[in-house]
Formats: sequence, C-alpha cells, structure tokens
Amino acid sequence: MLNFKEHSHTRFNPLTGEWVLVSPHRAKRPWQGQMESGEQDFGLVYEPECYLCPGNERIGGEKNPVYDSTYAFTNDFAALQYDIPDGKVDSGLLQAKNEKGICRVICFSPKHNLTIPIMKLHRVEKVIDLWINECLELGNKSEINHIQIFENKGSAMGCSNPHPHGQIWAQHSMPVEPLKKHNRQKEYYETHKNLLLADYVQQEIAIDERIVFQNDHFVVLVPFWATWPYETMIIPKRGMSHITKMKPEERNSFAEAYRIITIKYDNLFKTSFPYSAGIHQAPFDGQDHTFWQWHMTFYPPLLRSSTVKKFMVGYEMFANAQRDITAEQASDTLKEMENTHYSGLNS
Repeated sequence: MLNFKEHSHTRFNPLTGEWVLVSPHRAKRPWQGQMESGEQDFGLVYEPECYLCPGNERIGGEKNPVYDSTYAFTNDFAALQYDIPDGKVDSGLLQAKNEKGICRVICFSPKHNLTIPIMKLHRVEKVIDLWINECLELGNKSEINHIQIFENKGSAMGCSNPHPHGQIWAQHSMPVEPLKKHNRQKEYYETHKNLLLADYVQQEIAIDERIVFQNDHFVVLVPFWATWPYETMIIPKRGMSHITKMKPEERNSFAEAYRIITIKYDNLFKTSFPYSAGIHQAPFDGQDHTFWQWHMTFYPPLLRSSTVKKFMVGYEMFANAQRDITAEQASDTLKEMENTHYSGLNS
C-alpha cells in the first residue's frame, strides 16, 4: 500500500494544472551543501544609510518624507514603465509587444528593524489597508489589468534591503502564474458552479490534516500540492475576487493570519525566516470574475534548519517541482509552533 510518509509520489495542483513530485525519504540524506546564515539581527530602529528609512535620500535623489506609519512610492528603478509607446514584433517565431505598468514600493513601517511577525497587529492592519488603497488607485488606471502584491523577506530570497517592505507591480497583461490560476478557476466554476478554493477549504477543514491556523474569516494551511518545504496559503472563508472586497472585520482577521504564520515561521528555527509571499487576485479589467478567489501564498526556502536552504535546481528546473517532506509533516511542525514570537518583541 502506498505510504505518503515513505514512498515517492506525485500530487496534483488544481490551481495550476501541474504536478509536484514528493520524495519524503530524501529528507534523511546527509547535507554537505551551502549553509545560510542562521543569525537574527534586530539591528537599529533607524539606519542613516537606508534609502527606505524616513527622511533619507533614495538612490534616485528624492527624499522620503518623515513618515510615521506605512509609506508607498513609485520604484526609482521600476521593471515596468507606464508612459511608453505602443509597439510589437510579429515575425514568425519572433514575437514581442510593449508592456505598460507601474511598480510601487510599500514600506511596512518607519522602523528599520521590524518585520511582520514582530509588528503589533494594528500596524499589520495598516499594511493591508495600504495594499487595498493602492489596488483601488492602480486598478482604476487605464492599461492596468493585473496587480501583483508581493514581499521578499531575507537575503536568501533576494531581498536587497532589510527595511520592512514589499512591492506592487501593476501591468497591462496577466502574468504566467496568475493566468494559470485564472483559467483553472474559471474552468472549475463553469463545471461545478462553485469556487475551486471554497470547495478546497471546506475539504481541508473536514479532514483537518494540513490546517496550521484559522480564525473566523481565514484559513492558513499547507496546501496538499505544496512545493516549497514549509509553503502555506492564506485563504478567505468567504468568496472574494479581490482584497478590496474585504469587510473591516475581515481585514483584521487577515492581518492576524498574516502575522501568526510569519511568527510560526520565525519560531521554527529561531531566526528571521526568509520567504517570498504573494497575493493572487482577479484581473482589474472591469469584467465579471465571480469564479475567482483571491489568496496569499508563502514560499519559504528553509528545509531542515536556519542554515539549510532548499534549491530549485536540476530536476526542478528541467522537469517539474519536487519536495523532500510531505505537506502533512510540514503542517504538523508549523502547528506546534507558538503564536507569540520567540524573541518577545512586539513593536
């Protein structure tokens, strides 16, 4: 009989239509590869050389205001440009087109040494309020049809500045990953007349094997098809196409879920746990997207300790995603973590 804890197997991701290879027995192998720094440095509240701290000059020459809460500005070195001419190339197998967009930097706090898990709940709520306000403003701009909110935390995930911040990229086209989810959710809704993630959440609640945390309005779980070692999702219990649809009490519950899962991450290896997190939501194109359920996903790279990172290379790059511990093992581990930060900090 197939044993998920011992035998290699594949799991299907209904949101993308892709499979992940699970190899639980590989977690027993010895590791002599790269070791990440496991130290947590709570550092300075204000860093004079940081281009994100209040009052400091940014690389582009502009000065930040002396902000005392959250703060957003257009990226000085944006990957997307809004005011560019139309144009395309369509010559056989050579195709290209202009891509208009706006990149915003979202500072979570004026304090240089804070991260989401050591911020007070009402300060995390302000981050979510800022995300919503940015979506409302950007979503009303012409040529903007997709808004991607994301956060890279820690140098292991390519974060170039430790000041607590994330980004929003708003653009004309729907990128590859959300487009997969768009198509799969639409297909499911047309077949089953219900939201894919709503049905999935109900199934997970009934089984209760992979749920890490839940409150009145949100579920935090390790998805059955998780790829990254301690990957999790925050999913609303009520159907919503965009984060802008949240009621005030849902914003509070979302902030709690966001803060709790990041606290559990830090507590896992007693370090500032790195991850990339992102929110997928329906297009902002004015069309009816009843079939969409927005959600937030965390992709953390640490596998066995604060110093051992999971690399997506070799087979993962040339074949398909693969993981070394099961979703159930990851969920059990995260559930055991306390909901208060190991450092005792709460700013």
